[in-house]
Parts: sequence; C-alpha cells; structure tokens
Amino acid sequence: MNIIQQLDQPISQAMQQAGAPDNAPAVIKPSNRPEFGDYQANGIMGVAKQLKMNPRELATTVVEILEKSGDLAEIVEKIEIAGPGFINIHLSNDWLAQQAKNVLNNKTDQVDKAQQPQTIVVDYSGPNLAKEMHVGHLRSTIIGDAVARVLSFQGHNVIRQNHVGDWGTQFGMLIAHMIDQPDSELGLQLSDLETFYREAKIRFDEDETFAESARNYVVKLQAGDEECLTHWQQFIEISLQHCEDVYSKLNVLLSRADVKPESSYNDELPVVISDLDKAGLLTEDNGAKCVFLEEFKGKDDSILPAIVQKSDGGYLYATTDLAALKYRQHALKASRMLYFVDARQNLHLKQVFSISKKAGFVNEDTSLEHMAFGTMMGNDGKPFKTRVGGTTKLVDLLTEAEQRAFDLVSEKNPTLDVTERKTIANIVGMGAVKYADLSKNRTSDYIFNWDTMLSFEGNTAPYLQYAYARISSIFRKVENYNAQADVIINEPAEHQLALKLLQFSDAIQSVAKDGMPNFLCNYLFELAGNFMTFYEACPILKEGVAVEVKESRLQLAQLTANTLKTGLDLLGIETLERM
Repeated sequence: MNIIQQLDQPISQAMQQAGAPDNAPAVIKPSNRPEFGDYQANGIMGVAKQLKMNPRELATTVVEILEKSGDLAEIVEKIEIAGPGFINIHLSNDWLAQQAKNVLNNKTDQVDKAQQPQTIVVDYSGPNLAKEMHVGHLRSTIIGDAVARVLSFQGHNVIRQNHVGDWGTQFGMLIAHMIDQPDSELGLQLSDLETFYREAKIRFDEDETFAESARNYVVKLQAGDEECLTHWQQFIEISLQHCEDVYSKLNVLLSRADVKPESSYNDELPVVISDLDKAGLLTEDNGAKCVFLEEFKGKDDSILPAIVQKSDGGYLYATTDLAALKYRQHALKASRMLYFVDARQNLHLKQVFSISKKAGFVNEDTSLEHMAFGTMMGNDGKPFKTRVGGTTKLVDLLTEAEQRAFDLVSEKNPTLDVTERKTIANIVGMGAVKYADLSKNRTSDYIFNWDTMLSFEGNTAPYLQYAYARISSIFRKVENYNAQADVIINEPAEHQLALKLLQFSDAIQSVAKDGMPNFLCNYLFELAGNFMTFYEACPILKEGVAVEVKESRLQLAQLTANTLKTGLDLLGIETLERM
C-alpha cells in the first residue's frame, strides 16, 4: 500500500498534458501541516521555469486536468493550490477507511512486496574470533540485522554473511598459550576469552621465547599441521559459541550457517593475485604487490596503493575482501551487496569495490554499498569505554541493560512475579539498547545514555512497547466485537491515524533503499503518538459510544497494534502484552 505511488502516476500524467517534459516528476511528499492536506505535489516551480510559465498558472492547469480525468476521484477528497504553485492533496475519509479495512481483511498488503526480488548479500557483525565481542560490534550487528529483516520482509532473497576474523598471527599466539595450559583447566580458561587473549598477548610482548614459539605455530597452522588445526578449531568453536550467545540475547538472526570466515578464502588468495596480474592491475612496490588506481589520491596528489600481498608473501584484508566479493558475485549470484562496516573503513572498501569491478570479480551492474556507521560514545563524548578505560565486552553491557530494566520494572510493578519481571526486563532491556542505536542516523556518532534509552517517554523502545501493551489492554476489556464491521472515519484524529497506518510501506521502502533503520523508528514513534491522540479524542469503550463507532475504532486500534508489532519485529525488538 504505497500511497505516494498511487498519487504520483496520475499527477505526473496531468503535468505532461499541461506541457511538462515526459521525465518531469510530480515529487509527492507527505505534508508537514495537516491543515494543508495529507500530501503535497512539488516540482511545479521547476517545470514552470522550463516552460516559462507562471507556476500557479501551471498548477491550476494540472488540477483542472486531474478533475476532468477523474483519475483521483476515488482517492482524493479535494485538491487545492497554495502559495506560488504547490498542490495540496486531501485524501478521502471513505477511501482511507476502505484501505484500512482491506489491510485488516488481508485483501491488500500493508507493505508492498518487491516487484523484482533481488539476491542481496548483507555483510554484518564480523567479529574477530581472537577475543569476545565488544561494544564496537554492536552497531554493525543490530543495524545490519534490521536492514536484512526489512529486505526479507519485502520478498528479496537475503543472504547473511558473517565475515569473522579467524586467521592470522594472533592465532599462533593463542595456540601457544592453549598448549601451555593443563588439559583440566583449559575449558575454564577459555570461558573468558577476553582474559585468555590478554594473558597470551602479555606473554607474547614480554617473553621472546614464547613469541618465537607463537610465530612458529602460525607457520604450522598455515601449513595445515594437524595438532595446530585441532587447537585452532577448538578455539574457534568456543569463540563462535560466545558470539551466538550474544546474538541470542540480542534477538539477532545470525546463525552458524551464516558464518563465512576469513580462513574459508585461503585457497583463493593466490588466485586473486594471479587474476589481478592477468588484468594488468598489479604493480610491485618495494617487494609488495599493489594496485594503484587513479581515483584514489592522497593530499599530495600521489596515488594511494591498495596492498594485496606483502613483500614476505603474506596476504592482507584487501586480498580476502576481494576473494569474498568474487565468491558473493559468482557463487551466491548477488545483484546487490551491503557492507555494514565502520565509517573508518571507507577508503578501504572504496578501493576493493573499485578493484573488484576492474578485475571482473564483480559485474558492472552489481550494486556495492558501504553502509557506514558512526561511533557509540560515552557521556564524555569519547568512544564508549569501561569505568577504568578498557573496552567493554558486549555481553557485560547487555547484562547491565537487563539489570537496569529489572530494577525499573520492579519499581513500577513490585507485585509482579519475579519470573515475569525478569522476562519483561530482558525484552525491555534488549529493546532499549537496540532502539537507542537504531533510532539514530546510521552515519552519525551518538551518546550512549542509560537514563534516556530506558525512559518510558520520548522516542524509545519502552515507550513503543508500552504503547503496544496499552492497546492490548483495551482488547482484554472487550468481551467480543464484530471484526467484520465497516471502518468508519469521521474525526480528524481517526483520519490522521488511518493515514499514518497506510504510510507503513513508505517507511519500509526508505529503510530498504538507504539502509537507515531510523526511518522506521521515526515512523513507529509518530504512529504511537497518533494513536495516543486518537485514543484521547475518540473514546472507544466509553459509555454512550455507538456500537458501529466502537467497532470501527477497535479495528483501527487492532491495525495499530499489528503495525507496531511488525515494525518492532523488523527492528529485532520484541513486544509485550503486559508491562
């Protein structure tokens, strides 16, 4: 149900009949001022300038053509011209009511499905398995997951790829440290990967004998030594389990099947180098093999190299990323690839994207998109750290969120059973952390603040979860009602709520196009606000309300609850029937 598309075609056609070029868009946008209408058709001024016409005169001609054609008669109550030539569109109450009813009866999809479904690879999370996930992994994980959910919801074939770091020098260090542990203690030691990694790193930095042993284990590992591979696999298994525990806690849909680690591309790396050479892209520089592209220059106007093989024969992230791009194009058949990676990797990804197309690893028409994101900051305006200045383990942050939510729930509902309070605390705590991030512009840094994110007021998950629970409580008071009755819209608050409900598809489309979950968050927040206004202005269960009005309003309430639940689910946030 995309209202903008339904308005755009007849208005664009009317503009063309009035003399506008065939490619002149109507530019339909929701109105910021309800008194001016529900939508506004812009673009008149630009076309009028081309035609050397008065904009208001052109707008008048367009409206006259629309009124004669009757193309919008069923949808629109009235069309007005405002200002220098804006066309304000007021939608019909009867049409809004029928569309809402069609959605409730499943006669119309509330969200338009993709007309040409794509195979879309979404690269997100990607932790380094040498240690546990930390807060720096939060944004990639939850933003990528939300966008992947939205794309799947539209009907695209979404392939999640968790490009975990499971190879490199640090694993020789970890294997050496593992081998030195008594078998009876190793499992306990590995239960805290962060401490285990820190101990190994200290030994590597301070003990040259240990460091030499670690470097030897790297060589053995890369050569396929059976003992090294066994220890490495044991470490990887435990590391992945730590990740999966975090994903489960966060309600993130990544599974073991989505893991495509760096090591899986090992055999392909020499082929990548060979293919780059055949394509005439390789240049040797001080023994290293590099790709120099004219479009990537530094401040001194010198070309910035993309190093794909070090002078000692070792490969780099760029080599592995090129192998991954090749795999995703030719094996997975992707037509669009989204990379949810820190903004600081912008140059790196631009280089590998460009190289992959020049080398023929990726088709020219395949869309490669870096969905960059900013940094989660502490109250001091610096990257989020522990109180002692260390990196915060993600699982510790989530545990604190649950505890804070439990304290809040206990304060508000002390008579609730402890088990129920814990369930609510888990859902509210995880939702609060995720929504606080997802509701911000993806490309911006943001301040992590416990008090704000756990508030039941403002644009927060608890506010939306409470809005859903409040609607659920209405239906617990209703013994029965006729869900097949007509939806009737007479009051302005009913009109605004129905209109907002039918704009859900627009919000979903925006997220899918730009990878910005905050568009959906803002929509849900506005929807909850519209419902609160509707609930106050339009009594539902109050004595004296006519039966047909009550049943109509209950249906609008039901559609609101459905939309809130669906929208929050697409963000990976659960709802509650009671709070």
